Amino acid sequence: MFARTGAGEPLLELFPATVRQRLTLGAIYGLIAIGYTMVYGIVGMINFAHGEVYMIGAFVSLITFLVLGAVGITWVPLALMLVLLSAMGFTAVYG
Repeated sequence: MFARTGAGEPLLELFPATVRQRLTLGAIYGLIAIGYTMVYGIVGMINFAHGEVYMIGAFVSLITFLVLGAVGITWVPLALMLVLLSAMGFTAVYG
């Protein structure tokens, strides 16, 4: 009755996950676009240097998350808060 993927899951079950993933990716693209727009509006020229800060923030987040897991902090809200604070702090100092 329903179309099926190769794994045998109905497409209707995959739809909410796909929408959630695409909205998340669109929000990330939107944040980057707002950053470029703000830089262009203030400076008056295109500056692609803050892409480096985004990547450093992503790597700091990943490393912090792995270290917290190794230490034993597994409560997700606390781990996410600590990851967010460490990435924000490191990129603010770097920037």
